[in-house]
Formats: sequence, C-alpha cells, structure tokens
Amino acid sequence: MLRNRDVVIEFRGVWYRYPHSDDYALKDINLRIYRGEFVVVVGPSGCGKSTLVRCINGLIPHYYGGELRGQVIVCGLDTREVTVQEISRYVATVLQNPEDMLITDLVEDELAFTLENLGYSESEIKERIRWVAKLLDIEHLLRRSTLDLSYGEMQKVAFATALILKPKILLLDEFTSNLDPYSAQYFASIVDELRRKEGTTVINVCHRLEYFLKYCTRLIVMNSGRVVADGDPRTVLYDVLEDYNYPPLVFIFKNLRELVNLYGKPITVEEGRLVLEKFLKRISN
Repeated sequence: MLRNRDVVIEFRGVWYRYPHSDDYALKDINLRIYRGEFVVVVGPSGCGKSTLVRCINGLIPHYYGGELRGQVIVCGLDTREVTVQEISRYVATVLQNPEDMLITDLVEDELAFTLENLGYSESEIKERIRWVAKLLDIEHLLRRSTLDLSYGEMQKVAFATALILKPKILLLDEFTSNLDPYSAQYFASIVDELRRKEGTTVINVCHRLEYFLKYCTRLIVMNSGRVVADGDPRTVLYDVLEDYNYPPLVFIFKNLRELVNLYGKPITVEEGRLVLEKFLKRISN
C-alpha cells in the first residue's frame, strides 16, 4: 500500500524528442511527485507540458515513438517495460476536448467501457457507475446518447470516464481551457475532494492558473522543455519567478508590495481581501 509520502511518479534524467524532430521536447527532466499532491504545471505553448503528461500515461514511448532517454517510473513501473493498458490501471487522463474521449453511443456504456476492458465484474461496474453518476450529478444522462449531449454534458461524462477508474494518478491536460470560470472552479473542487479523500495524485496542465491556486499544493513552471521553477505556489510566484504572466491577483499584489509596506503573499481572492483589510486597519491606527 502507498504511504502518504510515497513517490508515485519519478522522472530520472528524461530527454525526449518526437519522430522527425531535431529538437528535444523535454530536456533533462528530474522530478519526484508524491501521493496526494495537487500539482499544477504551467508554461507557454510548446514548452513541454503535454509531453510530460504523455510520458506519465505511457503514450510516450508506446504510441508516439521518438527518442526517449532516461527513465519514467509510475507507481513503481518503468513505462518502457509495461503496456499503456497496464499503466491505465493506475493513471487516468482527461483531455481538453471531450469529443476526443467519447467512443460509444450511450453514456452508461461509455462509463462501463474501460472497466470492462480491465476485467472488472458486472457488479463492481454497476456500483462504480452509480458512484460517479451521483458524484457528478449525471444520473439523468446515463440512458442518453453521447451524440445528443451538450458541450457541458460531454465535459462531465468525459470527466466521469476518468474518475470511475478511481485512479491513483489523475492527469488533466488543459481540461478547463474551454470552460467558463464557474465550471472550471466546480471541476477543480471535485478533483480536490477526490485528492483529499482518496489520496489521488493530481497533475493539472493549464494556462488558467488562477482557477487552481486555491487547491494547488505544488507549482511546476516549464519553458523550452525544461523545469524552470518547482515548489510551493506562493513561494514560486512571489519569490522565484521574476518575469512571468502572473495571475491577475498575484500581479496586483506583487506591485503593491513594491509601492507600500504591504505584508502577505496572497494567491486567492479571499487571502487578498484579508491582506488588504489588515493593511487598511494598520494605516488607520
């Protein structure tokens, strides 16, 4: 059984380049990610974020090919030496476009599909469908055709196909890019609840960092295939990065700290409100 600080993902000197490419998409990546962490990975387009995800779920090297140097260890398995199906017993991935994830005609069949392929019993499959349908409030969609779903409903079903596996590792690859702020916060809260209750490790690749800072326990910043910052999000945003497209609230407070004697390093709206209240109270006395 995995203990609380067990390493669930490890990159050991990983370099990777895609077929027919002269440039490495990943360059000397060394990372240890632990059970129960909520890791957010950010960086400009083309920096290697999605490539990192593909290394974790085994699509690299088994699907994309190319040149992989070093080792990627997931739940104790060297991803070179096991199949993608074996890795999927521990890792589930949610993609940006739900249409890319739905392959059957009926929502209930979609939820059962991967579990059937992994050899789960009929009773276990039914129990998990009931559990995830209640969790995401999609009971009313189970008998619907996947072709008749709205975009938001497809997002929920695609999300459910990952959660139903109760994975040790949940990979979110730009999953919230097309969502409104309310929906992004909703899914983030569901993921964090799963992390806290089940010890699930979450790796969230995104551009909209501000929606996840409330839940993020670790922030990794990538650029040009390398990890350029890694640590507690508050420390990374305020003390490590000197030039970055900061979330609006962090940008405001970084500048305020330079102009006035303002204490605190808020990363959420609630924290920002408390910092300002203390500041106003201090200067009014």
